[in-house]
Amino acid sequence: MLKKNRFTSVLCVTVALTVSGAGAATPSAADILEATGIRGGMIVHLGCGDGKLTAALHVGDGFIVQGLDADSNNVVKARKTIRDAALYGKVSVSHLSGTALPYIDGLVNLVVAEDLGGVSMDELVRVLCPNGVAYVKQGGAWKKTVKPRPVEMDEWTHYMHGPDGNPVAIDTLVGPPKRLQWVGSPRWARHHEHMASVSALVSAKGRIFYIFDEGSRASIQLPAKWKLIARDAYNGTVLWKRDIPVWYTHIYPLKSGPAVLPRRLVAVGDRVYLSLGLDKPLVAIDAGTGKTVHTYKGTTTAEEVILSDGVLYLVIDTSPHKKDTFTWDDPVCWTVGNRVIKKRTLGDKKRKIMAIDARSGEVLWSRDSTIAPGSLAVRGSRLAYYDSEKVVCLDSGSGKPKWVSERIDKRPRAYPSHYMPALIVCDSVILFTGGKHQVIAFDSGSGKKLWNRPQHRAGHRSPEDLMVVGSLAWTGDVARTNKWTGYDLRTGETKKEFGCDIKSYWFHHRCHRSKATVKYFMPSRTGIEYVDRAKEHWIRNHWIRGACVYGFMPARPDLCAAPSVRMLPAGQT
Repeated sequence: MLKKNRFTSVLCVTVALTVSGAGAATPSAADILEATGIRGGMIVHLGCGDGKLTAALHVGDGFIVQGLDADSNNVVKARKTIRDAALYGKVSVSHLSGTALPYIDGLVNLVVAEDLGGVSMDELVRVLCPNGVAYVKQGGAWKKTVKPRPVEMDEWTHYMHGPDGNPVAIDTLVGPPKRLQWVGSPRWARHHEHMASVSALVSAKGRIFYIFDEGSRASIQLPAKWKLIARDAYNGTVLWKRDIPVWYTHIYPLKSGPAVLPRRLVAVGDRVYLSLGLDKPLVAIDAGTGKTVHTYKGTTTAEEVILSDGVLYLVIDTSPHKKDTFTWDDPVCWTVGNRVIKKRTLGDKKRKIMAIDARSGEVLWSRDSTIAPGSLAVRGSRLAYYDSEKVVCLDSGSGKPKWVSERIDKRPRAYPSHYMPALIVCDSVILFTGGKHQVIAFDSGSGKKLWNRPQHRAGHRSPEDLMVVGSLAWTGDVARTNKWTGYDLRTGETKKEFGCDIKSYWFHHRCHRSKATVKYFMPSRTGIEYVDRAKEHWIRNHWIRGACVYGFMPARPDLCAAPSVRMLPAGQT
């Protein structure tokens, strides 16, 4: 049945399927979860009765279960059942008054109902998240209705969206927020004058994954507790956590990076890839359970990971690993930070580029090369990186060189810890910027230099901005005038340029890269601004901003400015 959900303005296809073997009897919790395929998140039991099934639906810590019943006596009985089972909090029951469910749009993973009690199927679909399931007894049989995921919704699988290095979501649903979707914990980071509590954040298949320091906020001197955390992206339910025993020191000074740190985490489909520590090998983790499904040999010192067409491409430090330590020896954070970014440089250093089959772990090829941090990118058969002098393009399947560019004259000798270059692989062009405020374009087939144009100044002590939207390469003057310039990908000709059309208080630009969708630029300004590219119009959102160093993630489900905050886009109330 095809119908329009009036709450989300998205066409919603509802498919009802009779589950074989379910019969007319009330199925067990295990039967329900097996039939619906729900592996975690928020479950609502409509018409919960005595609460026994409601409590049984809580099969693990990755579930939150809420029962609803119109009969007050049933509510009392169900609450007693939950208390007796010591599940209060993880499972709860409320009285349902009327036919509207007490949830915002797109929040619930599973609704179970033997009797709808006047609640319509449209109402059930409204509260379901994309790929959420309504499991309802209808016509004497149990059936499931799946709410499809909108085709306009994108994911953000890598630090820079995907393996090609272009920080632009192919998403038309993201827009200026109107309300909170959910708020998680903790509400505060550990300390603003030290390393950010957020190291990385990605999303895939309705889940978000992030690396976070859960250490005490009473004092930054107390030990760090780094975790890889998985949450349901639509309601914030914590699905699982994994410890990261050895990570970069949390005493790292303000706005000093390491800028390359967010490139250690990737999530694609039902797999999450990272090293669970600076001295640990790369692993593949089941996104639903948090269990390790594969450990990749020879990857102990992997610094970066990207995934393209089933192949993992790693940047591996071949020198012996040293535990990261730091001593705070000055009361002024800027003094310490300036010293650190000059001493802890990244760049002219031999590393290994390795291609590994993601499923089998087979090493497909490896290559020793000098490679600048953050410059590795892949699109199709082309893998490119910057070797601190030239852009190098390899065949992604074999690792054999396709071409090497001419020497780039204007370049830093080494990159400070808060910075890394940017490289984007497009179909016909490879774009590069390396710290001297210039954008250089190379023909992706031959390596011939096509053009060299000025790059606007962007983030505050962070990598600078470069992105491709449509057929233009865009750079924004986020640090000063807020002007955006779009260059033709092949010729470098300025095709479009516009400035800020509103009078606004600008506190200062932020210490992270800007990102974008196909509709909006989202610069790292005072909060999270939306720049409508078609209308050349700025929209302010100063009530929330991104985390230091990482920033924010502009991909549905909704906008994630930090791991604990979710917001809905325009068109939703």
